[in-house]
Amino acid sequence: MSKKRRSFSAEFKAQVGLEALKGIEPIHVIAQRHEVHPVQVSQWKKEVAERLPEVFAKPSAQVKDEIAAAQREKELYARIGQLQMELDWLKKKVGPLGS
Repeated sequence: MSKKRRSFSAEFKAQVGLEALKGIEPIHVIAQRHEVHPVQVSQWKKEVAERLPEVFAKPSAQVKDEIAAAQREKELYARIGQLQMELDWLKKKVGPLGS
């Protein structure tokens, strides 16, 4: 009978990866303490190291995205208003002719 595959939360992976990144203890000791394979700890360590700059870069990028989304929303509402006015004008002009 096969074993059920374990899944770990993102918080747990980050904790173990950061612990390995600190380098206070060897990876095999960290793996043994958390009951995971040392290769898995190394992978989490690598991923934490790669994504760490995103922690500090994200707010400014997120703010830029929000500003762009707000600008796009403003443009779309303006276009909707313009199209609504054109539709009303056309209805008014075509109304007497269509009857």
